[in-house]
Amino acid sequence: MAKTSLLRPFAVAAAAAALAATGTVPALAAGRDTTALPVPDTAGVLSALQATMGAGAPGAFAVIRDHGGDERTRSVSVGRADLDGTPMNSSWRFRVGSNSKMFAAVLVMQLAEEGRIDLDKPLRDYLPAGTLPADWDMTGRQVMEHRAGVYDHTNDLLEQPGEETTSAFEARIRTKVYNPADLVAMSVKHGQQYTPGTRYSYSNTDFVLMGLAVEHLTGRPYPDVLRERILEPLGLDRTSFVVPDQRIEGRHITGYLTNDDRTKPLLDSTEQTGSWVWSAGAVISSAEDLDRFLTALMAGGNGGLVSDASLKQMEAVLPTPTARISYGLGLRRISLSCGDVYGHGGIVQGYQTQSFTTPDGQRSVFVFANASNNGAVTQGLMNALEPAFCGKKPAAAPRTALVQQDGADRDLPVVEDTRI
Repeated sequence: MAKTSLLRPFAVAAAAAALAATGTVPALAAGRDTTALPVPDTAGVLSALQATMGAGAPGAFAVIRDHGGDERTRSVSVGRADLDGTPMNSSWRFRVGSNSKMFAAVLVMQLAEEGRIDLDKPLRDYLPAGTLPADWDMTGRQVMEHRAGVYDHTNDLLEQPGEETTSAFEARIRTKVYNPADLVAMSVKHGQQYTPGTRYSYSNTDFVLMGLAVEHLTGRPYPDVLRERILEPLGLDRTSFVVPDQRIEGRHITGYLTNDDRTKPLLDSTEQTGSWVWSAGAVISSAEDLDRFLTALMAGGNGGLVSDASLKQMEAVLPTPTARISYGLGLRRISLSCGDVYGHGGIVQGYQTQSFTTPDGQRSVFVFANASNNGAVTQGLMNALEPAFCGKKPAAAPRTALVQQDGADRDLPVVEDTRI
């Protein structure tokens, strides 16, 4: 196992050198299907983005990046990056929310390859003593799959849907600095919610636990491990983890929290510590950096982040209660009319992002809006994925199981992490 630990920096460094030399992402994974992709339906994407604005977002964008034989980037932007009237800019930075879980998952898989953690043994053995009760036997794999029965501590901080706009945000989120161990303790107070492995229940505490495991096993602060193992090797210079600093440095999009009372103005929520979700949701990035990261990940061993075997484990998804949505090890799979795509979504006060790619890494799609606490905005972004990946709907397409009863076959369900 030590051999893997020694070889990984060279593999990632080689991938980084290729990025620097060519300005492109790593080569596509060997042996994967490279069937020609449909031409994106940019008009359909535009319509979905306009719907997000109609629902209350100041602006939105979609970035569609094709790799392999036909390198091409298509970008569609609407509206404003801030309420001062600055046009939306898809190259600027923003908070990615639960997309952060993919970064944490990669770090854990690297440590598993190095023999530092066994994902099928109790996670408590890889955490500081006392982090989890002695009789909590959920494995690291079950935790990463959201099948561990761990209560989501963010429910206590937000208390209930609707309070997250003003009072909860200002009192417990914007400036409050939480210790990750205290977030876990907040969850543990509620007890184990169900027998691990018996059901699915999305919990941000799951990936706070994985972040704590990364720190414990490496003896290094989580931001340092993230930077040394992923950000610097891949050249993700617009990606950062700055908890508890509140500001987003450089050119960035302003995020707005939708007020429960829709007659009241949007609340600028750009500045916040991010400590309340920590490794589960506090990464700041850009569409270009997310593309580099996600495409490198899906290239498996060719991308320098994880081995082919580790990627296969991450992609081994299980069903969730949401139709057409499955979850693996820090990766979500969505079933579209033209096939499956992998990635994650992220919602944190003021920002919403859906980041997905085809299994072969040939096409990545990133859709974004700068408003949260608004399910209609979330739905608009979800509806941009089908036309972006699958192109125009055939004029006389037969009805299938994927077509909803009202015929709105492009309306993907809103996923379960909508509160953050």
